[in-house]
Amino acid sequence: MNRKWLHWLPMVLLLAAVLFGYSAAVDRAFEAWKQQFRQVAIAEGIHADTVDNALRGLLPDSKVLRLEAHQPEFTKTVWEYLETAASPERVAKGQTLLHDYAPLLTQIHAQYGVQPEYLLAVWGLESNFGNHTGRYSIVRSLATLAYAGEAERRDFWQKQLLSTLRILQNGDMPPVSLQGSWAGAIGHTQFIPTTFESYAVDFDGDGKRDLVNSIPDALASTANYLASSGWERDQPWGFEVRLPTTFDWAQADVDFWLPLNIWSKIARVTAVNGQSLDSSTSNAFVLLPAGYRGPAFLALRNFDAILKYNNAQNYALAVGYLGDRIQGKPPLLATWPTEELPLSHDQKSELQALLTSAGYNTDGVDGKLGPNTRSALRRWQLEAGFPADGYATLQQLDVLRQRVAAKTAN
Repeated sequence: MNRKWLHWLPMVLLLAAVLFGYSAAVDRAFEAWKQQFRQVAIAEGIHADTVDNALRGLLPDSKVLRLEAHQPEFTKTVWEYLETAASPERVAKGQTLLHDYAPLLTQIHAQYGVQPEYLLAVWGLESNFGNHTGRYSIVRSLATLAYAGEAERRDFWQKQLLSTLRILQNGDMPPVSLQGSWAGAIGHTQFIPTTFESYAVDFDGDGKRDLVNSIPDALASTANYLASSGWERDQPWGFEVRLPTTFDWAQADVDFWLPLNIWSKIARVTAVNGQSLDSSTSNAFVLLPAGYRGPAFLALRNFDAILKYNNAQNYALAVGYLGDRIQGKPPLLATWPTEELPLSHDQKSELQALLTSAGYNTDGVDGKLGPNTRSALRRWQLEAGFPADGYATLQQLDVLRQRVAAKTAN
């Protein structure tokens, strides 16, 4: 019991500080944590003066903790997200930058094989082309999270803080430049510190890897990360397709990959305009971001590489689509089911609980429809007579409620 109380003590003290003002108790607790972390950092090979300079006078940031704890009740639908991500203004800005930075982008492309349009798409999504890189102190944010963030994530935050101190020690960036998101992401394309250490490059040749003040370093580092994640040189991320009416919806799964020629010949998938796919043997999977009623895509290995950058399918789709639009490709042809309302966080949690109760285990209830939940939902959809596309709707949630209630009553 005592251990459990100590486990929550930092959060309790910071909550008291938020409600009643900063206190000596918070100061003492955080100072004790800093001394403990100092020992860890020095044991990791970080110089004592680097640690002391970074932590001197540092106070926890209660706003960072509020942001970490904030769970929005509703998230944007994929079509709302894409409307913002690939807005006409962002596409136009990307096309301007494609022209303005042509020599630099050509050099980066020659070295890493990532097409310029997709680098610009990442830049646009991550910071709106450098306009919103974040104003939080990276050291303060990460120290706050490592000290009093969600318990299961504190080790992760401490690892990021140690990485930040190594960046400072190596002289890549001065402390004043280490500002970014509340979660510690740095620069134009928002690298977390461990990613910075592994993939950041000095492309402008000044002897430093500076992702805040050097656009060449930022874009080349992003290309290096994508290339190291399996980006196939000059290949597409994917493209919109048309599925036959007889399509087996269970095959629209991120784990079900087939060569393009097989999708064409056996599954009768065509390009969105009805033309045959090429005879390529490149592997792809069918992506249905809004279920069977929305646009369909064949996603290739470069889509997978984007997921390594940010493991969210909507994000990877947005990078691909924005890159296509910057390149001058037309908008999507299929329409989105815009009349379909999204499930709230609580409704997603309810869906998971009901699926598990019905015998389709989701491996936990967290309000996030990840691979385990989509797999369980597909199995239930198949049994219930819905297209097994793994996309949850309010109608299906209502049917599931009724079936579980009837089962319980019996």
